[in-house]
Amino acid sequence: MKASLEKHGFPCKLIPLKTLGDINLVEPLYAMGVQGVFTKELDSALLSKQADLAVHSLKDVPTILPIELAIAAVMKRASYEDILIHKPDFDPSKTDNAIVATSSIRRKSQWLKRFPKHAMVNVRGNVETRLRKFKEENWDGIIFAKAGLDRLNLLPIDYTILDWMLPAPAQGAIAVVCRKDDEKVFQACRLLNHELTEIRIKVERDFLYHLEGGCSVPISALATIHNDKVVFMGLVSSLDGEREVKTEKTGLLGEWKKIGLEAAKEIRQSEEGKKILDEFRKLKRTN
Repeated sequence: MKASLEKHGFPCKLIPLKTLGDINLVEPLYAMGVQGVFTKELDSALLSKQADLAVHSLKDVPTILPIELAIAAVMKRASYEDILIHKPDFDPSKTDNAIVATSSIRRKSQWLKRFPKHAMVNVRGNVETRLRKFKEENWDGIIFAKAGLDRLNLLPIDYTILDWMLPAPAQGAIAVVCRKDDEKVFQACRLLNHELTEIRIKVERDFLYHLEGGCSVPISALATIHNDKVVFMGLVSSLDGEREVKTEKTGLLGEWKKIGLEAAKEIRQSEEGKKILDEFRKLKRTN
């Protein structure tokens, strides 16, 4: 990001910050009870003018930002797939007592749907920390977003792409957030925007927004673009993976703004969808 802006004639200085999600490595994300555990400190830096822009993994950005802030650019999407890093020769379909690590309830839910006898353990920390824990613990596998490992050049030999697992909304995309009233910075960031990625991400985040979901609900979404059409797949599931509701929508590229909302309505109006979402709302109120 810094290099890209400087290439366009905008010198940059990096300011390292730690977020609540980086500091609290014990509680599962869904149990922390707050939105934006990876963004609040960066939002504060923008609002106090300590920084001019913030770079985020877009799947961590809440669907509602502080009113003074806006997503100025979405970079071209990298891989959206989840992968399983595993012991050599590990085959989950042939092992009933496997132990698999993840901090994501979305991944946990979809994994248990396919492998209900497996044990899931929570793991937190940055990529290097989680890779180290995998080597130290007696786990058979650990689930990552492929994009993060690719960016850090840390993809190991023993991994499997989980092509059956639907990703988190906006997984694999990077967003740049800045103050709305800083027109110079906003326009500089727009030079880096990838329009087709931006459309795909907005469809997925619209679906998430209209389901009132966050890291406390297992919501999955993927929008792809084929010629002049947007193809969307969405999923809401129970924590144990036993119940789920899927939706698929296809619309013209020029009418993409309808798709996320329509898919969310379909989920909310289904009997099972209502039941699952109500369960999470009740759970949230009791925590």
